[in-house]
Amino acid sequence: MKKITLSLILILNVIYLFSQERRVITTAVPFLMISADARASGLGEQGVATSPDAFSQHWNPAKYVFLDNASGVGVSYTPYLSKLVSDVFLANINYYNIINERSSWSTSFKYFSLGDIDILQNPQDIPYLENPNEFTLDGSYILKLNDYFSMGVTGRFLMSDVKLQSVDSDSSSANSFAVDISGFYQSDVKAYQNFNGLWRFGFNISNLGPRMKYEELGKKNFIPTNLKLGSAFDFIFDSSNKLSINLELNKLLVPSPSIPILNSNDQIIGYNQADVTFLSGLFKSFGDAPDGFSEELKEITLALGLEYTYDDSFALRLGYFGENENKGARKYITFGTGFKLEDINLDLSYLLSTSSVISPLENTLRFSFTYNFN
Repeated sequence: MKKITLSLILILNVIYLFSQERRVITTAVPFLMISADARASGLGEQGVATSPDAFSQHWNPAKYVFLDNASGVGVSYTPYLSKLVSDVFLANINYYNIINERSSWSTSFKYFSLGDIDILQNPQDIPYLENPNEFTLDGSYILKLNDYFSMGVTGRFLMSDVKLQSVDSDSSSANSFAVDISGFYQSDVKAYQNFNGLWRFGFNISNLGPRMKYEELGKKNFIPTNLKLGSAFDFIFDSSNKLSINLELNKLLVPSPSIPILNSNDQIIGYNQADVTFLSGLFKSFGDAPDGFSEELKEITLALGLEYTYDDSFALRLGYFGENENKGARKYITFGTGFKLEDINLDLSYLLSTSSVISPLENTLRFSFTYNFN
Protein backbone atom coordinates (compact mmCIF):
# COMPACT_ATOMS: atom_id res chain seq x y z
CA MET A 1 0.00 0.00 0.00
CA LYS A 2 3.06 2.21 -0.39
CA LYS A 3 1.97 4.64 -3.09
CA ILE A 4 -1.75 4.79 -2.64
CA THR A 5 -2.07 5.99 0.94
CA LEU A 6 -3.34 9.38 -0.24
CA SER A 7 -5.89 7.64 -2.47
CA LEU A 8 -7.20 5.64 0.48
CA ILE A 9 -7.47 8.77 2.59
CA LEU A 10 -9.51 10.44 -0.16
CA ILE A 11 -11.75 7.38 -0.43
CA LEU A 12 -12.34 7.35 3.32
CA ASN A 13 -13.17 11.06 3.24
CA VAL A 14 -15.71 10.49 0.46
CA ILE A 15 -17.25 7.64 2.48
CA TYR A 16 -17.42 9.92 5.53
CA LEU A 17 -19.14 12.72 3.59
CA PHE A 18 -21.51 10.22 2.01
CA SER A 19 -22.40 8.76 5.39
CA GLN A 20 -23.05 12.20 6.87
CA GLU A 21 -25.34 13.17 4.00
CA ARG A 22 -27.22 9.87 4.00
CA ARG A 23 -27.24 9.27 7.79
CA VAL A 24 -25.31 6.01 7.57
CA ILE A 25 -24.65 4.45 10.99
CA THR A 26 -20.89 4.24 11.62
CA THR A 27 -19.04 2.29 14.32
CA ALA A 28 -15.54 1.38 15.42
CA VAL A 29 -14.05 -1.94 14.20
CA PRO A 30 -16.47 -2.22 11.23
CA PHE A 31 -14.51 -5.27 10.00
CA LEU A 32 -16.60 -7.30 12.47
CA MET A 33 -19.50 -6.95 10.03
CA ILE A 34 -17.57 -8.44 7.10
CA SER A 35 -18.55 -11.98 6.20
CA ALA A 36 -15.70 -14.16 7.43
CA ASP A 37 -16.14 -17.28 5.28
CA ALA A 38 -16.77 -18.14 1.65
CA ARG A 39 -19.85 -20.31 2.17
CA ALA A 40 -21.82 -17.56 3.92
CA SER A 41 -20.45 -15.01 1.46
CA GLY A 42 -21.88 -17.01 -1.43
CA LEU A 43 -25.33 -16.92 0.20
CA GLY A 44 -25.62 -13.13 0.28
CA GLU A 45 -23.45 -12.84 3.40
CA GLN A 46 -25.71 -14.62 5.86
CA GLY A 47 -25.40 -17.52 8.26
CA VAL A 48 -27.54 -17.14 11.38
CA ALA A 49 -30.01 -19.87 10.29
CA THR A 50 -28.10 -21.79 7.61
CA SER A 51 -27.03 -25.36 8.33
CA PRO A 52 -24.18 -25.49 10.86
CA ASP A 53 -20.54 -25.60 9.80
CA ALA A 54 -17.09 -24.80 11.21
CA PHE A 55 -17.61 -21.04 10.67
CA SER A 56 -20.78 -20.78 12.77
CA GLN A 57 -18.82 -18.83 15.39
CA HIS A 58 -19.22 -15.58 13.41
CA TRP A 59 -22.92 -16.06 12.65
CA ASN A 60 -24.53 -18.16 15.36
CA PRO A 61 -22.42 -20.33 17.70
CA ALA A 62 -25.57 -22.07 18.97
CA LYS A 63 -25.54 -24.11 15.75
CA TYR A 64 -22.42 -26.10 16.70
CA VAL A 65 -24.21 -28.73 18.85
CA PHE A 66 -26.15 -29.86 15.76
CA LEU A 67 -22.97 -30.90 13.92
CA ASP A 68 -22.20 -34.60 13.44
CA ASN A 69 -18.41 -34.32 13.67
CA ALA A 70 -16.59 -34.42 17.00
CA SER A 71 -14.55 -31.29 16.23
CA GLY A 72 -13.24 -29.24 13.35
CA VAL A 73 -11.12 -26.31 12.30
CA GLY A 74 -11.90 -23.70 9.62
CA VAL A 75 -9.59 -21.14 8.01
CA SER A 76 -10.69 -18.35 5.67
CA TYR A 77 -9.05 -15.51 3.75
CA THR A 78 -10.79 -12.43 2.32
CA PRO A 79 -8.90 -9.85 0.22
CA TYR A 80 -10.15 -6.30 0.84
CA LEU A 81 -9.93 -3.36 -1.61
CA SER A 82 -8.36 -5.86 -4.00
CA LYS A 83 -8.75 -3.47 -6.95
CA LEU A 84 -6.40 -0.99 -5.27
CA VAL A 85 -4.04 -2.95 -3.06
CA SER A 86 -2.80 -6.48 -2.43
CA ASP A 87 -1.97 -6.39 1.28
CA VAL A 88 -5.28 -5.43 2.91
CA PHE A 89 -7.15 -8.55 4.04
CA LEU A 90 -9.31 -10.29 6.63
CA ALA A 91 -8.14 -13.65 7.99
CA ASN A 92 -10.14 -15.91 10.28
CA ILE A 93 -9.53 -19.21 12.07
CA ASN A 94 -12.23 -21.15 13.96
CA TYR A 95 -12.19 -24.28 16.09
CA TYR A 96 -15.12 -26.16 17.62
CA ASN A 97 -15.37 -29.22 19.87
CA ILE A 98 -18.45 -31.24 20.71
CA ILE A 99 -18.31 -32.12 24.42
CA ASN A 100 -21.33 -34.44 24.39
CA GLU A 101 -24.73 -34.67 22.71
CA ARG A 102 -25.96 -31.57 24.61
CA SER A 103 -22.99 -29.20 24.77
CA SER A 104 -19.99 -27.88 22.90
CA TRP A 105 -17.43 -25.08 22.94
CA SER A 106 -15.78 -23.05 20.20
CA THR A 107 -13.26 -20.30 19.66
CA SER A 108 -12.06 -18.05 16.86
CA PHE A 109 -9.42 -15.47 16.02
CA LYS A 110 -10.13 -12.77 13.45
CA TYR A 111 -7.40 -10.48 12.08
CA PHE A 112 -7.86 -7.46 9.80
CA SER A 113 -4.72 -5.96 8.26
CA LEU A 114 -4.67 -2.49 6.68
CA GLY A 115 -1.44 -3.34 4.88
CA ASP A 116 2.04 -1.83 5.00
CA ILE A 117 2.22 1.96 4.96
CA ASP A 118 5.42 3.92 4.30
CA ILE A 119 5.55 7.12 6.36
CA LEU A 120 7.75 9.99 5.11
CA GLN A 121 8.18 13.19 7.14
CA ASN A 122 10.43 14.58 4.38
CA PRO A 123 11.11 13.32 0.83
CA GLN A 124 14.75 12.65 1.74
CA ASP A 125 13.91 10.52 4.78
CA ILE A 126 14.10 6.76 4.90
CA PRO A 127 10.48 5.50 4.99
CA TYR A 128 9.11 4.35 8.32
CA LEU A 129 7.03 1.21 7.84
CA GLU A 130 3.82 0.71 9.80
CA ASN A 131 1.11 -1.96 9.68
CA PRO A 132 -2.19 -0.80 11.24
CA ASN A 133 -4.37 -3.76 12.21
CA GLU A 134 -7.32 -4.92 14.26
CA PHE A 135 -8.19 -8.29 15.76
CA THR A 136 -10.67 -10.13 17.95
CA LEU A 137 -10.34 -13.27 20.06
CA ASP A 138 -13.46 -15.00 21.34
CA GLY A 139 -14.79 -18.16 22.91
CA SER A 140 -18.29 -19.67 23.18
CA TYR A 141 -20.16 -22.25 25.22
CA ILE A 142 -23.26 -23.85 23.70
CA LEU A 143 -25.98 -25.88 25.40
CA LYS A 144 -28.79 -27.87 23.82
CA LEU A 145 -31.95 -27.15 25.81
CA ASN A 146 -33.98 -29.86 24.06
CA ASP A 147 -33.76 -31.97 20.91
CA TYR A 148 -34.53 -29.00 18.67
CA PHE A 149 -33.29 -25.80 20.34
CA SER A 150 -29.91 -24.63 21.61
CA MET A 151 -28.43 -21.41 22.98
CA GLY A 152 -24.90 -20.06 23.14
CA VAL A 153 -23.01 -17.33 24.95
CA THR A 154 -19.79 -15.79 23.63
CA GLY A 155 -17.13 -13.60 25.23
CA ARG A 156 -14.93 -11.47 22.95
CA PHE A 157 -11.83 -9.28 23.30
CA LEU A 158 -11.39 -6.52 20.68
CA MET A 159 -8.22 -4.59 19.83
CA SER A 160 -7.91 -1.81 17.24
CA ASP A 161 -4.47 -0.38 16.43
CA VAL A 162 -5.12 1.84 13.41
CA LYS A 163 -3.36 5.05 14.43
CA LEU A 164 0.11 5.78 13.05
CA GLN A 165 2.66 6.02 15.86
CA SER A 166 5.20 7.90 13.74
CA VAL A 167 2.63 10.62 12.96
CA ASP A 168 1.07 10.89 16.42
CA SER A 169 3.44 9.93 19.24
CA ASP A 170 0.55 10.11 21.75
CA SER A 171 -1.57 7.63 19.83
CA SER A 172 -2.55 4.31 21.35
CA SER A 173 -4.58 1.27 20.45
CA ALA A 174 -8.21 0.99 21.53
CA ASN A 175 -9.55 -2.05 23.38
CA SER A 176 -12.94 -3.31 24.41
CA PHE A 177 -14.80 -6.51 25.22
CA ALA A 178 -18.17 -7.82 24.12
CA VAL A 179 -20.71 -10.58 24.67
CA ASP A 180 -22.94 -12.44 22.18
CA ILE A 181 -26.20 -14.26 22.94
CA SER A 182 -27.42 -16.68 20.28
CA GLY A 183 -30.12 -19.28 19.70
CA PHE A 184 -30.86 -21.91 17.05
CA TYR A 185 -33.81 -24.17 16.25
CA GLN A 186 -33.73 -27.14 13.85
CA SER A 187 -36.75 -29.36 13.25
CA ASP A 188 -36.94 -33.03 12.39
CA VAL A 189 -37.19 -34.01 8.73
CA LYS A 190 -40.87 -34.05 7.79
CA ALA A 191 -42.57 -35.70 4.81
CA TYR A 192 -44.46 -33.43 2.40
CA GLN A 193 -46.31 -34.42 -0.79
CA ASN A 194 -43.36 -34.63 -3.20
CA PHE A 195 -40.36 -34.08 -0.94
CA ASN A 196 -39.12 -34.10 2.62
CA GLY A 197 -38.37 -30.85 4.44
CA LEU A 198 -36.61 -29.36 7.43
CA TRP A 199 -37.02 -25.94 9.12
CA ARG A 200 -34.34 -23.85 10.82
CA PHE A 201 -34.55 -20.56 12.74
CA GLY A 202 -31.82 -18.56 14.41
CA PHE A 203 -30.95 -15.33 16.18
CA ASN A 204 -27.78 -13.68 17.41
CA ILE A 205 -27.34 -10.47 19.40
CA SER A 206 -23.64 -9.83 18.91
CA ASN A 207 -21.00 -7.41 20.21
CA LEU A 208 -22.80 -6.24 23.33
CA GLY A 209 -20.07 -4.17 24.93
CA PRO A 210 -18.71 -0.74 25.91
CA ARG A 211 -17.57 1.88 23.43
CA MET A 212 -13.95 2.15 22.27
CA LYS A 213 -11.72 5.17 22.83
CA TYR A 214 -8.53 5.72 20.78
CA GLU A 215 -6.96 8.40 22.99
CA GLU A 216 -7.37 9.70 26.53
CA LEU A 217 -9.51 12.72 25.64
CA GLY A 218 -10.90 11.41 22.36
CA LYS A 219 -14.43 10.60 21.35
CA LYS A 220 -15.82 7.22 22.32
CA ASN A 221 -16.99 5.07 19.38
CA PHE A 222 -19.71 2.45 19.48
CA ILE A 223 -18.76 -1.09 18.52
CA PRO A 224 -21.11 -2.78 16.00
CA THR A 225 -23.72 -4.27 18.33
CA ASN A 226 -25.96 -6.14 15.93
CA LEU A 227 -29.19 -8.17 15.83
CA LYS A 228 -29.47 -11.03 13.34
CA LEU A 229 -32.73 -12.91 12.70
CA GLY A 230 -33.00 -15.67 10.14
CA SER A 231 -34.96 -18.65 8.86
CA ALA A 232 -34.34 -21.43 6.37
CA PHE A 233 -36.10 -24.39 4.76
CA ASP A 234 -34.51 -27.44 3.15
CA PHE A 235 -36.25 -29.14 0.22
CA ILE A 236 -34.93 -32.72 0.42
CA PHE A 237 -35.87 -34.29 -2.91
CA ASP A 238 -33.99 -37.58 -2.38
CA SER A 239 -30.88 -38.90 -0.68
CA SER A 240 -28.62 -36.96 -3.06
CA ASN A 241 -30.41 -33.74 -3.96
CA LYS A 242 -31.25 -30.89 -1.57
CA LEU A 243 -32.16 -27.23 -2.04
CA SER A 244 -32.01 -24.78 0.86
CA ILE A 245 -33.75 -21.37 0.89
CA ASN A 246 -32.36 -18.91 3.45
CA LEU A 247 -33.50 -15.47 4.65
CA GLU A 248 -31.76 -13.14 7.10
CA LEU A 249 -32.52 -9.67 8.53
CA ASN A 250 -29.92 -7.50 10.28
CA LYS A 251 -30.10 -4.28 12.31
CA LEU A 252 -27.33 -2.38 14.05
CA LEU A 253 -28.25 -1.72 17.69
CA VAL A 254 -26.38 1.58 17.99
CA PRO A 255 -27.80 5.13 17.83
CA SER A 256 -28.73 6.61 14.47
CA PRO A 257 -26.99 9.86 13.46
CA SER A 258 -29.69 12.23 14.71
CA ILE A 259 -27.98 15.33 16.15
CA PRO A 260 -27.64 17.99 13.38
CA ILE A 261 -24.23 19.51 12.60
CA LEU A 262 -24.63 23.15 11.56
CA ASN A 263 -22.30 25.37 9.56
CA SER A 264 -21.77 29.12 10.11
CA ASN A 265 -25.02 29.81 8.21
CA ASP A 266 -27.00 27.45 10.47
CA GLN A 267 -27.40 24.97 7.61
CA ILE A 268 -27.35 21.25 8.40
CA ILE A 269 -24.21 19.68 6.93
CA GLY A 270 -24.40 16.32 8.69
CA TYR A 271 -25.49 14.40 11.78
CA ASN A 272 -23.77 13.04 14.88
CA GLN A 273 -24.68 10.09 17.07
CA ALA A 274 -25.88 10.71 20.62
CA ASP A 275 -23.13 10.55 23.26
CA VAL A 276 -24.66 7.83 25.47
CA THR A 277 -23.59 4.51 26.97
CA PHE A 278 -23.78 1.38 24.85
CA LEU A 279 -26.79 0.05 26.82
CA SER A 280 -28.67 3.31 26.41
CA GLY A 281 -27.69 3.36 22.74
CA LEU A 282 -29.01 -0.19 22.30
CA PHE A 283 -32.51 0.77 23.45
CA LYS A 284 -32.42 4.14 21.64
CA SER A 285 -31.55 2.38 18.38
CA PHE A 286 -35.14 1.17 17.99
CA GLY A 287 -36.67 4.66 17.91
CA ASP A 288 -34.14 7.47 17.48
CA ALA A 289 -34.07 7.87 13.68
CA PRO A 290 -34.94 11.51 12.76
CA ASP A 291 -37.66 10.46 10.30
CA GLY A 292 -39.31 8.08 12.72
CA PHE A 293 -40.38 4.47 12.22
CA SER A 294 -40.06 4.61 8.43
CA GLU A 295 -36.35 5.41 8.78
CA GLU A 296 -35.91 2.69 11.39
CA LEU A 297 -37.15 0.17 8.81
CA LYS A 298 -34.57 1.50 6.34
CA GLU A 299 -31.81 0.51 8.77
CA ILE A 300 -32.68 -3.18 8.35
CA THR A 301 -30.64 -5.08 5.76
CA LEU A 302 -31.96 -8.12 3.89
CA ALA A 303 -30.10 -11.20 2.68
CA LEU A 304 -31.53 -14.01 0.53
CA GLY A 305 -29.67 -17.18 -0.38
CA LEU A 306 -30.12 -20.42 -2.31
CA GLU A 307 -27.88 -23.45 -1.81
CA TYR A 308 -28.13 -26.61 -3.92
CA THR A 309 -26.27 -29.63 -2.55
CA TYR A 310 -25.56 -32.88 -4.37
CA ASP A 311 -24.69 -35.96 -2.34
CA ASP A 312 -23.33 -33.73 0.46
CA SER A 313 -20.14 -33.40 -1.59
CA PHE A 314 -20.82 -30.56 -4.05
CA ALA A 315 -22.71 -27.28 -3.61
CA LEU A 316 -23.79 -24.33 -5.74
CA ARG A 317 -24.81 -21.06 -4.08
CA LEU A 318 -26.52 -17.83 -5.08
CA GLY A 319 -27.30 -14.86 -2.85
CA TYR A 320 -28.48 -11.27 -2.73
CA PHE A 321 -27.77 -8.58 -0.13
CA GLY A 322 -29.77 -5.34 -0.01
CA GLU A 323 -29.47 -2.13 2.00
CA ASN A 324 -31.43 1.11 1.73
CA GLU A 325 -29.87 3.87 -0.41
CA ASN A 326 -29.81 6.30 2.52
CA LYS A 327 -28.23 3.83 4.94
CA GLY A 328 -25.18 2.69 3.01
CA ALA A 329 -26.57 1.51 -0.36
CA ARG A 330 -24.80 -1.84 -0.23
CA LYS A 331 -26.43 -4.02 -2.87
CA TYR A 332 -24.82 -7.01 -4.49
CA ILE A 333 -25.27 -10.48 -5.90
CA THR A 334 -23.03 -13.28 -4.67
CA PHE A 335 -22.05 -16.60 -6.20
CA GLY A 336 -20.39 -19.56 -4.55
CA THR A 337 -19.46 -23.19 -4.77
CA GLY A 338 -18.23 -25.83 -2.35
CA PHE A 339 -16.50 -29.21 -2.52
CA LYS A 340 -16.21 -31.94 0.09
CA LEU A 341 -13.68 -34.77 0.01
CA GLU A 342 -13.98 -37.05 3.03
CA ASP A 343 -13.17 -34.77 5.99
CA ILE A 344 -12.09 -31.72 3.97
CA ASN A 345 -14.29 -28.87 2.74
CA LEU A 346 -13.23 -26.18 0.29
CA ASP A 347 -15.52 -23.20 -0.42
CA LEU A 348 -15.20 -20.25 -2.80
CA SER A 349 -17.38 -17.18 -3.37
CA TYR A 350 -17.52 -14.11 -5.61
CA LEU A 351 -19.29 -10.77 -5.16
CA LEU A 352 -20.76 -8.59 -7.91
CA SER A 353 -22.03 -5.15 -6.86
CA THR A 354 -25.38 -3.88 -8.20
CA SER A 355 -25.17 -0.48 -6.46
CA SER A 356 -23.83 2.88 -7.57
CA VAL A 357 -21.70 2.80 -4.41
CA ILE A 358 -18.56 0.75 -5.00
CA SER A 359 -18.13 -2.18 -2.62
CA PRO A 360 -14.63 -2.81 -1.21
CA LEU A 361 -15.30 -6.50 -1.89
CA GLU A 362 -16.44 -6.07 -5.51
CA ASN A 363 -15.02 -8.72 -7.87
CA THR A 364 -13.30 -10.39 -4.91
CA LEU A 365 -12.75 -14.15 -4.74
CA ARG A 366 -12.90 -15.50 -1.19
CA PHE A 367 -11.61 -18.84 0.09
CA SER A 368 -12.43 -21.07 3.07
CA PHE A 369 -10.92 -24.38 4.13
CA THR A 370 -12.37 -26.76 6.73
CA TYR A 371 -11.05 -29.97 8.25
CA ASN A 372 -13.51 -32.03 10.29
CA PHE A 373 -12.38 -34.59 12.87
CA ASN A 374 -14.69 -37.60 13.05
